[in-house]
Amino acid sequence: MKKIFIVTGEPSGDKLASSVISKLKKINPNIEFSCVGGTHLNSLGIKTIFDLKEITYLGFTSVLFNILKIRNRINKTVEEIVKFNPDILFTVDSPDFTLRVAERVKKINNDIKTIHYVAPQVWIWREGRVKKFKKYIDHILLLFNFEKKYFDQEDILNTFVGHPLLEQNKRSKIDLSSLINKDKKIISLFAGSRNSETNVLLPILCNFIKLMNKKFNNYSFVFHATDENRDLIVNFIKNNNLSNSQVISDENIKSQILSNSVFAVAKSGTVSLEICNANIPSIIIYKMNMINYLILKFLVKVKFANIINIINNKEVIPELLQGECNAKEIYNTVNYLLGHPAQLNLQLENIKRTLKNIKSETPSTEKVSTILSQYL
Repeated sequence: MKKIFIVTGEPSGDKLASSVISKLKKINPNIEFSCVGGTHLNSLGIKTIFDLKEITYLGFTSVLFNILKIRNRINKTVEEIVKFNPDILFTVDSPDFTLRVAERVKKINNDIKTIHYVAPQVWIWREGRVKKFKKYIDHILLLFNFEKKYFDQEDILNTFVGHPLLEQNKRSKIDLSSLINKDKKIISLFAGSRNSETNVLLPILCNFIKLMNKKFNNYSFVFHATDENRDLIVNFIKNNNLSNSQVISDENIKSQILSNSVFAVAKSGTVSLEICNANIPSIIIYKMNMINYLILKFLVKVKFANIINIINNKEVIPELLQGECNAKEIYNTVNYLLGHPAQLNLQLENIKRTLKNIKSETPSTEKVSTILSQYL
């Protein structure tokens, strides 16, 4: 029986990996799996060797403070992979963890094929990393076609597979009447998948809701959570007595809630593409400690945090970062945009044009599962 070991580093990677593996299982049901993953891979019956929370850290300082734990988890992961002796090591996103594992494994057993999904964003920073990848990555799978040039110039086998968040997934319809007051407009809120992100953004978003509630009584606020941070958010909004706010973690319900929203406030990251694909106007927020921010500002090569803005080299979607990421600025920006429909329509038109240029003709997860199958 063929074997695949999957390594992810955070909930979003776990979700991406599970979408691919569920399709791969249909192509070839006779594969044995093991992983470093979370609830999504676990739902497919694949056991993780340790809890994903043990390696999910945000920012340079958090990594430094947990460096020994991370090193131990890398060592443990490499040890388990070598013992499992898979045909394929399938690493997904989180390059500072997953690619360190791949590099170590390749040195020990060069026969294991290493396939990495979601290329490191070398177009934002640390482009010099690309030269090293050739030593331990057999095939790298790209979300955006403009990334190809970075890997082609180093003769690294790569395939543009497109972004999975841009796929049109058909989900069964759920009656939301018991969850949402039909007389109120929905604003979707995304406070991040990591607890370290959520702990920073949640108080800001709750204060934003309080400001909105002072002026309006026709909005309902829905936090889109992961299974990992759901309880954290539930307890926080309960302690703040936000009766017109709730938390959803079910993927099908989240998708429908988003499609029925009039606006979204989202943490900077891949979830923004999901919002864009649902044709919902939004703003981007993010905040980290000052040391991390100064380090990033020194290292990055781009002006913007959001991929749509980076591609267009202008602020299509408003970004409120660091000092501007506070309840009052979020309130002012959202309030202004909701009062100016022409601005919202312009944002959506620019997004639609951008997405058309970066979508893959074939669904990403289908392409990735086919490539994995070919290596078996």
